[in-house]
Amino acid sequence: MNKLKSSRIDWLITLAPFIIIMALAGVLFAFPDASNDIISKVRYFFGNTMGIYYLIIGIGVLVISIFLSFSKYGNVVLGEPNEKPKYSFFVWGSMMFTCGLAADILFYSFAEWVMYATNPHLEELGSVTEWAGVFPLFHWSFIPWAFYLVLAVVFGFMLHVKKRNRQRYSEACRPIIGKHADGILGRIIDLFALFALLAGTATTFSVATPLLAAIIVKLFGITLSRTVVTIIILLITCVVYTYAVLHGFKGISFLAKLCIYLFFGLLLIVLVTGGQGKFIVENGFQSLGKMFQNFIGLCTYTDPERTNNFPQDWTIYYWAYWMVWSVAAPFFIGNISRGRTIKQTILGGYVFGVGSTIISFIVLGNYGLGIQTSGATDFIAQYATDGDLYGLILNIIDTMPISKVILVITVLCMIAFYATSFDSIAYTAACYSYKELGENEHPHKLIELLWCVLLIVLPIALVFSESSMNNIQSISIISAFPIGIIMIIMIAGFFKDIKTYVTTGK
Repeated sequence: MNKLKSSRIDWLITLAPFIIIMALAGVLFAFPDASNDIISKVRYFFGNTMGIYYLIIGIGVLVISIFLSFSKYGNVVLGEPNEKPKYSFFVWGSMMFTCGLAADILFYSFAEWVMYATNPHLEELGSVTEWAGVFPLFHWSFIPWAFYLVLAVVFGFMLHVKKRNRQRYSEACRPIIGKHADGILGRIIDLFALFALLAGTATTFSVATPLLAAIIVKLFGITLSRTVVTIIILLITCVVYTYAVLHGFKGISFLAKLCIYLFFGLLLIVLVTGGQGKFIVENGFQSLGKMFQNFIGLCTYTDPERTNNFPQDWTIYYWAYWMVWSVAAPFFIGNISRGRTIKQTILGGYVFGVGSTIISFIVLGNYGLGIQTSGATDFIAQYATDGDLYGLILNIIDTMPISKVILVITVLCMIAFYATSFDSIAYTAACYSYKELGENEHPHKLIELLWCVLLIVLPIALVFSESSMNNIQSISIISAFPIGIIMIIMIAGFFKDIKTYVTTGK
């Protein structure tokens, strides 16, 4: 194991986020109501006043992904010109999918259609049955994965072709900002990136972990409050992903494959045994067609008269959410994509990443929507009455013939998702702590351990302060604003570098 040399660690980048996050967590613990009120007001400015900024970046990154795939740059190998991929397509896709999505995909797959069903925008478009299944596919497919895949190519090119030894956002900006990447501007860029990373993980943990707590309370009849159980689960999950990350890529790839088997096993059981198979397939197929048919309109809808606030509440939030997750996931995807061409990385990511995501929302989302449409249970009325999404998901699962089996598999799948996504995030964050890190070097275990602990602090504070869903989403929207600017600089720097590389071979 490599020795921990203090001179190699960038202590400002390592300790500043730690101190600030601890302070923020302390404020959320001490003044939960005032903190949530301030977060809500700041979110209003970024999400409502500046919302079109996120929409334009989303469209731009999608267009760039298509251009890179089919231009002369698509054949550039992320590595040596004749190098072959290190991982098979399945193993590579499994690691990419599970590092890019955490357990929140299960939460949203079950419940997102209900949240849309209560928005007046769906009535403006048509019926709930017709449109409630369309927006989850839109919000979790091509534009979100474009953020990941374009930046994965940027980082993969930086690491495997240009052989740069600083695995940071600032290094990816070097072709544009030059020597300033080593100065105060580079430090500011990296601090923004780490804060966004912590915000994204906080959002994910805070949204999905209460579902895991609710299922465990139901399965084992635990009498503790859901908040207490949620915090206990957060701590246990931290132990699991810490163990995985300390065992390196071997541990990460094993958990990724296990997670994929559990995930698709869950989807298959729901599809086959739930009794809604015909509706799931047909409505899913119809929703997919509607998404493609209306894609440009969905991308550009801003609700300028604010009759429903749908894009402000959802589309803008989602693009921001994926932007902050783009601090870590693309680095990891770029790392494991060595030997693949740019075209293979992007199109393969769309096939495995988008394909798996869409299948999840079609199967789990349309199961509940099918029950709703048949009139057997009114989930929409339940949500309108108590607003408890976690209880609603339990009610949806209760309608399944083998509900307890489904609950157990869901718990295992969520834990596996958490472990595989957050071990890759902790690894990437640990790389940030180093002033320089060679291509085949790995961070010291103690630095990885520090980040494993830090990733869990803010989620616990948000759960403890009982932040609303709106305020939890706000953390991502606020943090994503500067990240969007940095992403533009990185992509511009990449095009400058690859143009030179294709022309001169250097």
